[in-house]
Amino acid sequence: MRILTLACSALLLTASGSAILAADADTKADDAKASEKADAKPDDHFTPFPEPKSIKQSAVIGGRTVSYTATVGSLPVKDDKGKVIGEVVYTAYTVPGTPTSRPVTFAFNGGPGASSVYLNLGAIGPKRVPFGDQGDAPSDLAVLRDNPNSWLDFTDLVFIDPIGTGFSRSREDKDKTKKDFYEADADIHYLSRIVYDWLVANDRLTSRKYLTGESYGGYRVPRLAYYLQTQMGVGISGMTLVSPYLDPPAIGEDDALSPLPWMINLPSMAAGHFERQGKPLDETTMGPVETYMRTGFVQDFLAGPGDKAATDRLSAKVAEITGLDPALVRRMNGRVDIDTYLREIRRSQGLIGSVYDSNYTAYDPFPASATPQYSDPLLTTLIAPTTSAMVDFVTRQVGWKVNARYNALSYDVNEQWKRDDTDSPVSDLRKAIATDPKMTVNIVHGWDDLSCPFYGSKLILAQMPDFARAGRIKLHMYPGGHMFYSRSDSGAAMRSDVMGSYAAGS
Repeated sequence: MRILTLACSALLLTASGSAILAADADTKADDAKASEKADAKPDDHFTPFPEPKSIKQSAVIGGRTVSYTATVGSLPVKDDKGKVIGEVVYTAYTVPGTPTSRPVTFAFNGGPGASSVYLNLGAIGPKRVPFGDQGDAPSDLAVLRDNPNSWLDFTDLVFIDPIGTGFSRSREDKDKTKKDFYEADADIHYLSRIVYDWLVANDRLTSRKYLTGESYGGYRVPRLAYYLQTQMGVGISGMTLVSPYLDPPAIGEDDALSPLPWMINLPSMAAGHFERQGKPLDETTMGPVETYMRTGFVQDFLAGPGDKAATDRLSAKVAEITGLDPALVRRMNGRVDIDTYLREIRRSQGLIGSVYDSNYTAYDPFPASATPQYSDPLLTTLIAPTTSAMVDFVTRQVGWKVNARYNALSYDVNEQWKRDDTDSPVSDLRKAIATDPKMTVNIVHGWDDLSCPFYGSKLILAQMPDFARAGRIKLHMYPGGHMFYSRSDSGAAMRSDVMGSYAAGS
């Protein structure tokens, strides 16, 4: 994600010596005002957040009515001197009873720059707002309804909005904010402390504890689990990684010498094609594609475009499994990038697909353009209903009044984020499950997702040690894309799979 940043430059005027002398008094006055501003504390500019606020609600989940307490509040982030440098807002759903008898799950979305609203109001919270289905529009009424696929009947839920997302905010200047909050390691350190502080404040340290993360949240969760285990003294019973961003170096098409990016992306392209044909997405259709990726594709790819016979074979097979024009695929030597796929599969209809779900479409605003000129159709559609629904829930229903903008997805955070794509969370995943032999992990994907393709996770799991593959880490795939849970059947299937792992750990 990128946004255009405009830099404003100041106009410096050079004057004569007399003009400079005449302006000297004004300059001193300006210097005095600047000094006062420099001495002012960042906290002086912030209205304090309200105290936590709770309401009683109920929802029909899994076929029965569940009564619960919804709480919105904030927790401070402090530096090593005890100074508050940020405030993290959370939304918690808890079922009355004996706290230690119920597990508690902490949920994070990704981006970086996304609030937890998508998991909350789309996937596992007790209420949901419709989004992600073909035909949804930003102007649809943002009305919350019971979520039958919520996890609240088997675990309490705490949704965490990292700094710069939702209503969560930094109390530092821009440079310090980047250093303390917008770097991979700093992100893990302060969010781990937020999890710990919530547990202490709510007397839940003796409950079973789980983590869930979507997309970059799936990058966060293994690292959070290991840091909580080894640095915070908090054991984690299990994790669910939803469409996770597990191996940054392997995703993308920057390295033309490596077959891996193409291998990872093509099965999701094939899944989208098969779904458009009405074929089932299971071992019968996807198994042969995955076998081809590991065998014939790699061999012909590594032969290079100089080997005409190999390139002919590769191009013909790629065209067959993606549904793209064979002549187009051959011109690309069988190396079809994601943007081309999403635009060409429905070019004759003037439609473009979403990187998050290739079968979620919208009209191409500039169909005659030689290059794509559009924003992702799914991403731009879901921001309005989720933002409106969440703000209404927090400020009107719960009554946690705050005069601030809610950032469901902050492009500013994403732009400022210091990426470290050499640091894969897979190593922390290995270490976390090696440290705790009782920990279980679910990795869940939508077949059609091209932003975090399922085949990347499958290849990663194939390289895991025996102890990790022996039922400790389970991979589940469902119809749909990055947010497959927006499809009711897929959300129900994920709920069933995850609930089974919670029950096994009780």
